Amino acid sequence: MTQEKLIYHGTSYVQGSASGPLVASNLELSFWGGVDPQTSEVIDHHHPLSGKHLKGSILAIPGGRGSCSGSGVLLELLLSGKGPKALIFSRREDILTLGVVVAEEIFRKSIPVVVLEAQDFEELLDANYVIVTTKVLDTALGYSIELSDKDHAFLNGLHGQAAQAAMRIILRMAAMEGACELIDVTQVHIDGCVYTGPGSLSFAERLRDWGGKVSVPTTLNSISVDQRRWRAQGVASTFGEAAEKLATAYTDMGALPTFTCAPYLLSSAPKKGDQVAWAESNAVVYANSVLGAKTMKYPDFLDICIALTGRAPQGGLHIESNRRASLCVELPALRDADVDDSFYPLLGYYVGGIAGNRIPVIVGLDVLHPLTDDLKAFGAAFATMASAPMFHIVGVTPEAATLEDAIGERGSLESIRLDLRQLESVWKTLNSAQNGSPVDLVSLGNPHFSFTEMRKLADICRGRKKHDGVAVMVTCGRATYGLASQAGLVEELHQFGVQIITDTCWCMIGEPVIPMAAITIMTNSAKYAHYGPGLTGKRFYFGSLESCVAAACDGYYGKTMPGFIHR
Repeated sequence: MTQEKLIYHGTSYVQGSASGPLVASNLELSFWGGVDPQTSEVIDHHHPLSGKHLKGSILAIPGGRGSCSGSGVLLELLLSGKGPKALIFSRREDILTLGVVVAEEIFRKSIPVVVLEAQDFEELLDANYVIVTTKVLDTALGYSIELSDKDHAFLNGLHGQAAQAAMRIILRMAAMEGACELIDVTQVHIDGCVYTGPGSLSFAERLRDWGGKVSVPTTLNSISVDQRRWRAQGVASTFGEAAEKLATAYTDMGALPTFTCAPYLLSSAPKKGDQVAWAESNAVVYANSVLGAKTMKYPDFLDICIALTGRAPQGGLHIESNRRASLCVELPALRDADVDDSFYPLLGYYVGGIAGNRIPVIVGLDVLHPLTDDLKAFGAAFATMASAPMFHIVGVTPEAATLEDAIGERGSLESIRLDLRQLESVWKTLNSAQNGSPVDLVSLGNPHFSFTEMRKLADICRGRKKHDGVAVMVTCGRATYGLASQAGLVEELHQFGVQIITDTCWCMIGEPVIPMAAITIMTNSAKYAHYGPGLTGKRFYFGSLESCVAAACDGYYGKTMPGFIHR
């Protein structure tokens, strides 16, 4: 029996031809934390493709989600010859496409990237083998981009080879987004400083050696090691030295060694209305949603390109009309006494899962008067599951004083009424460890702890004794560590037995910083409870900060579901 041959037509964002077996899912996939950059195995234990290898396949997914570092993982796979042979999406996908564009522009390696209509994409999922053939299009993909004299100067190499390459990459992404011009940005936050492999280092060092210098204030995200302590922590020299070289390449180009995944905690954080270019998924969501600054969810590598030129595509959330909500999530009546701090990451994870690429507006949360740390936890969990780069909370976030402000002139939109019992599935997903397993490590600070969280942790630990068999570790930025040290909190936490790590964060930490004998990790971060099993091979518990400290003292976690879920 001959299988019917079906032909689909789509839009090609990177040219090329390829054929191979289809690996496909109708669920978005984050390459960072979801795909091993050394082996191409899907390591997101919560994804339908878990355990599949992408090498040599035609990968079809609706798009990416989660981390901006997906571009870095894809670059590593392409340069090592372990990547997919083509990518097929059902919508425009910036992060993964950028990884291919960088491979092509800087390293002359490429694969085709194609977007199909939604119905065609759904039909394609049933195929076993796919052939991808693209026609040659101009680099503007049918769009006309108006360039300023400054843009022409960059493009013509008048500011050096690095800025010239950066402008070429920016223009390719701007064309893909349908932007008609570029805009000036006031600052950049770079996520591409995390070491995903030799490709990430080669890229940064090549730009530096080509004379690259940032042209706007630029901060750096968490790197892969605690730069000042990694040797004492027992990190392998080959990895530690490579990670340190990568950080140095960026600081050589003028970026500041802030090394934090929570740049919104810095004094340099942007104000409402500022046009910025931030990478790191939780930082992007916080900047747009809580600060009211305007940024796209910039992929790793595009961030440094924008920093070198100070220019970004005028598209996406840089445009006011694109910041409106298209999904309304209504919460039941709540009181402060009903919830603990685990509520916000659970809710963010759930809302991110149902929102996908839609910007949601949440109604009914204002009565709890969420603090900035609550919004940080919500946003990080939301960014883990959603591809949308922002959310609104009526009466809380700056662009949602009212529901009408959040939705603009949309008139009507889909509305979902949340029953808190629906959070039970999230809680069970994040608590992947078997009930009764002893806790070996309590990990806190993903995203990085704030000063107020350091104080709160010290208050909870005061007068209690940590179990000898449990390690407790907190990651935070250098600035927060300095403030906490001045306030005496670092010394107090050390007395309880807390180890404080700066510069890096949990999604980059492995053995031996995580004790080799550790089997079960407990965290208050939904983001880490999601990515952690795949990144570490460990089992995970999730709970409130108070529950984490209790587990650190008792050596076990009762895995008791929060009362607000079934109140």
